[in-house]
Amino acid sequence: MPERSESDSRKLLRRLRDVLATPAKGQERLDRITHLIADSMKTEVCSIYLFRDAETLELCATEGLRPESVHQTRMKLGEGLVGRVARTGQPVNTADAPSEKGFRFMPETGEEIYSSFLGVPIQRVGEKLGVLVVQSKTARTYAEDEIDALDVVAMVLAEMTELGAFAGDDVQALHKQPLMFRGSTGQEGTAEGRVWLHEPRVVVTNPVADDPLTEIDRIRDAVSVLRVSVDDLLAAESLDKDQKAVLEAYRMFAHSRGWLRRMEEDIQRGLSAEAAVEKEQSAARNRLEQVEDAYLRERLHDLDDLSNRLLRILTGQGRDTGAQMPENPVLVARNIGPAEMLDYGRKLKGVVLEEGSVGSHAAIVARALAIPMVIHARNITAEALNGDAILVDGDQGIVHLRPEDTVSRSFRDKIAMQAEAQKRYASLRDLPATTRDGVTVALHMNAGLMADLPSLEGSGAEAVGLFRTELQFLIRNKMPQRAELAQLYARVMDAAKGRSVAFRTLDIGSDKVLPYMKPQDEPNPAMGWRAIRVGLDKPGVLRMQVQALIRASKGRPLTIMFPFITEHGEFQEARSHVLREIHRERSLGHPVPEKLEIGAMLETPSLAYAPQAFFDLADFVSIGGNDLKQFFFAADRENERVRKRYDSLNLSFLSFLEQVVSRCNASGTRLSFCGEDAGRPVEALAFAAMGLRGLSMRPASIGPVKALLRRVKLAEARAVIEEARAAGEMSARPRLMDWLAAQPQSKGPLLPP
Repeated sequence: MPERSESDSRKLLRRLRDVLATPAKGQERLDRITHLIADSMKTEVCSIYLFRDAETLELCATEGLRPESVHQTRMKLGEGLVGRVARTGQPVNTADAPSEKGFRFMPETGEEIYSSFLGVPIQRVGEKLGVLVVQSKTARTYAEDEIDALDVVAMVLAEMTELGAFAGDDVQALHKQPLMFRGSTGQEGTAEGRVWLHEPRVVVTNPVADDPLTEIDRIRDAVSVLRVSVDDLLAAESLDKDQKAVLEAYRMFAHSRGWLRRMEEDIQRGLSAEAAVEKEQSAARNRLEQVEDAYLRERLHDLDDLSNRLLRILTGQGRDTGAQMPENPVLVARNIGPAEMLDYGRKLKGVVLEEGSVGSHAAIVARALAIPMVIHARNITAEALNGDAILVDGDQGIVHLRPEDTVSRSFRDKIAMQAEAQKRYASLRDLPATTRDGVTVALHMNAGLMADLPSLEGSGAEAVGLFRTELQFLIRNKMPQRAELAQLYARVMDAAKGRSVAFRTLDIGSDKVLPYMKPQDEPNPAMGWRAIRVGLDKPGVLRMQVQALIRASKGRPLTIMFPFITEHGEFQEARSHVLREIHRERSLGHPVPEKLEIGAMLETPSLAYAPQAFFDLADFVSIGGNDLKQFFFAADRENERVRKRYDSLNLSFLSFLEQVVSRCNASGTRLSFCGEDAGRPVEALAFAAMGLRGLSMRPASIGPVKALLRRVKLAEARAVIEEARAAGEMSARPRLMDWLAAQPQSKGPLLPP
């Protein structure tokens, strides 16, 4: 870029900084800025459009257009040339604006006399804030250096908008207005609290710099530190293939001459080192939104993460900012690992993630800790600030940030209703889940952490129907030792105080990948090398875990359950490993369980059609409802488009469960249903009506399920389902809900709020 252009750009930014430093109201500042830019760039018009809401741009200041159009002219995202700049995040540069595709004529502005148009986005790290426009009567295309200069000015405006420099009566301050995010349920439940950011926002307070040479030295020094840190991470011996691939991408970007050159060019135009990094990061975020290719999106994510690291080096604003965690903290993050979630533990009232999945490690921990979680809350990390009021509705997958009073009151009413219901459920804690026609259903709880076990007694659960053993593997950087596992499993049994605990052996693969095991590049991991398939192919790991369970039992009864059994032969082989280890421990003089039960999880339809020998051999069968439902309906539970498309009360699914009940009854094999649906009262009622006499769920669901079962006659519920089936209906839900609504309500609501 020519030296004259560099000097002009820096001169404009210095004048802009002086305007921003002068005490003034927000509107007055905006008016001065548009005058300054028009004067410096020798254009007749300069206008600033800011977002009024997520979909609406408003003309907030102008030099050259009619003053009465300010705060009156509005357009939707994508509407007109200004809306196109906002939507795409790309400049629009044209010599003949009225003939440009998508041009929108706004007569109230008087802009019809201006032919040339240059608009650039005002954006900050993926957050779209507005559009900066210059216009001239002369038909001309703006030069590349003029576009670069305006782009740099827009970057400074973005930083000052972020800091509230333009807030006033007519311009809303950022991070002040109420927002609602519609995501997906990661863990049910509701919570009210204050935002705690896992990665605090880096605040750039010095976007303009006078000495470009000093700033270039700063950016080069920071990039050198970054390169060394990435090289050090790559030298670690414990990295797996995927981790190395990510760090190799980091190293590629960190050593990219183009990346550093672009930031140095922006510094020459007058930006500080920090602002130059953020400008490049904003461009990467904008490209990320336009890219559909998954590989390229990941690489742009890598660049985004690397920019955050570089900003933290430059500013010294690390994760530990000294800020105090607020009362009732709700964690807000782009994503988070299981170990980090466990570090926070039960201090959290809720969790909100931009990414994540229903089967992610973080979601597993949230369910284990009964912490409400919403995932896929797009862009919330750009909007939320530490300490902001936040409402998390994990039942609906909705988050209210800085909610209005009416929303807060309504939400608190919902929480109060749930609390009142829980008090009623507590009175049923020591009573059996016996229906009015005398059928008793055993209600068990799911667990995965020692922290879950205190809920066993308080929830009224009769036993632990599922203890997920993989969490202890997922939160470590290396394989746990047998002695460690034996101590943990012994503590679990101690905490259960004589109640049965069904230990599910290691269920990894699919969405649960151990950090120290080589990941498998599989096109459909949910149907790939996972769960018992891994255990049988790596018998050393399976035997080590079985040995730990036997030693933990110390002669007490032991219940072992194998996940993802799809055929009789897999169960036989897995069972033989347990029997061999029992024989080995006995021969070594170690105590062995006084009673041993070995069962299988039925998670694929194939196992329902296994030979009778399987049902005769298995001590019990547990239907893994989450996986079974996705395989039964061929609907990936990680895919939001299809996950909620299929109903658990679909009569085909209920008929299938009925067949499984029949097969287990014929052999006297104990049967239960384990999964999210078991904890939903209406679903639990339908499963019991189809013959299931054991249900395993999260502790908080036991009260609502028990309350409903104790108020109805199972035979009547079965008759309602039969009527729906005879009528050829798709689902039993409508008839069941109508029937439940007609039941007596003498002791409070039949269904939980």
